[in-house]
Amino acid sequence: MTHANASDRVGSERIAEEQAALRRVATLVARGSSPAEVFEAVAAEVAGLLGSDFSLVGRYEADATLTHVASHPLELLPQLGPRTVLDGEDLASVVQRSGRPTCINYDDAPGPVAALARELGVRCAVGAPILVDDRTWGVMAAGWALPGKATSEAAERTAEFTELAATALANTETRNEITRLAEEQAALRRVATLVARGAPPAELFEAVVTEIGRLFPDAEAAALSRYETGDTLTMIGKWSRAGGYVPVGERYPLESGTVGSLIDETRRPGRVDVDAEAFKSLPTVVRDLGWVSVVGAPILVEGRLWGLVGISSTTEQSLPLSTEERLTEFTELVATAIANAESRAELTASRARIVATADAARRRIERDLHDGAQQQLVSLALELRAAQTALPSGLTDQRAELSHVVEGLTTVLEELREISSGIHPAILSEGGLEPALKMLARRSPIPVKLDVRVEGRLRESVEVAAYYVVAEMLTNAAKHAHASAVYVDVAGANGVLRLSVRDDGVGGADPARGSGLVGLRDRVEALGGTVAVDSPRGDGTVIEVALPSTE
Repeated sequence: MTHANASDRVGSERIAEEQAALRRVATLVARGSSPAEVFEAVAAEVAGLLGSDFSLVGRYEADATLTHVASHPLELLPQLGPRTVLDGEDLASVVQRSGRPTCINYDDAPGPVAALARELGVRCAVGAPILVDDRTWGVMAAGWALPGKATSEAAERTAEFTELAATALANTETRNEITRLAEEQAALRRVATLVARGAPPAELFEAVVTEIGRLFPDAEAAALSRYETGDTLTMIGKWSRAGGYVPVGERYPLESGTVGSLIDETRRPGRVDVDAEAFKSLPTVVRDLGWVSVVGAPILVEGRLWGLVGISSTTEQSLPLSTEERLTEFTELVATAIANAESRAELTASRARIVATADAARRRIERDLHDGAQQQLVSLALELRAAQTALPSGLTDQRAELSHVVEGLTTVLEELREISSGIHPAILSEGGLEPALKMLARRSPIPVKLDVRVEGRLRESVEVAAYYVVAEMLTNAAKHAHASAVYVDVAGANGVLRLSVRDDGVGGADPARGSGLVGLRDRVEALGGTVAVDSPRGDGTVIEVALPSTE
């Protein structure tokens, strides 16, 4: 066999090996394998083709760093860390700058990257550019533990295979971007679902910051904070991979050198990346958490700076430069949801204040009637009784006239007591919900079966709301429903008071037609509760109320 024939056979075998390697990679791409699987397969195939001890797929970032996408063996990635800062003379820097395959000998190469390579036992390496849409997307590298293996032939072969595999890598990167967008859309849908069902602001804020934390794999923590008067921020939502975060509700000052202060000044996205020396001068709260890279985006509500979303990392590597843009885009999309939740919370608080003010006025009127008019009427009645008794026995007509006046005063006094009780029952303030409901049941013109399972006293506003719900329903059952019986069930558990009132009347009650149910709904919803009415015609009425019974 001639030398030419032997060379042809070696060339054919090499082409066959490369084609087989490409088929294996293409199969992974065709069946929709994850980007990580595809990149790892490419790294393994390069190592196999070149007989190298090490291979790496890296992606260039805008901040002069290289993200380590995949390696062979896989165990190498934790040793390398998530990214490498390019020093200008390392293999990846030369490949990016020249756009050509490159060889390097690490035995005498300068710089921290070469030092890391020697520490890992890599003596020499080759690298070739990965081109995606005519731009240098990344680098394919292979290294050996023995010197002299990183030849120009090995570099060219790396470049040849990389060129053939670039389409698979580009398709995978595109799919990775599509997957990222899909994840963001899914996160937005989950947030929108919470908004649609009227989730409490605290639940919504926690969901938003959790979704943000999960969307950024480089982040170890995320926070949603609101700007307050007096140059402070309040933490209203948090997420962390490892815990140990500032508690929700904690207020902390805006200090120079923090992302919160930077955004407050510029109203634009900002970042703070610090080295070990600068870390010492950071505010205590930041040092305690170990944040060395923080990126934040402003939340604008109706043109004003309402708050910010921040994500942070405790590793020495800064968060990627793309983080600001991605975080800002997502924050802008959820800002409407945050604004709606804030407005809803303010509306609820305003309604609660109105209800509380009205209840306070009712209590004041009830006390004024009890301590004023009622007491005066009682005194007058007693004085007339005494005068009646003191009259001589012969003054029959005068006695009868005084008796008639006393009876009139007694009637007025009873009516005034009824009015006073309707304004605000004293028994509710003094004894609590159960005795007040028992009083309502006794006074009801139709039979009431009452079951109350509540331990101790509840918030006054909750007791008042429950009392008026029952009072209104008993009145409706007697006046409009023509019911023969009413069933009232009240139970408190797990911080919620649940109340059910059911009658066997004619049904047909419609809360939308301006009945007393409208006022009840306003009162209950002002306290963060819910009301459900079921009143089919001819089949009675059921009202179900749930009230948060704790602050």
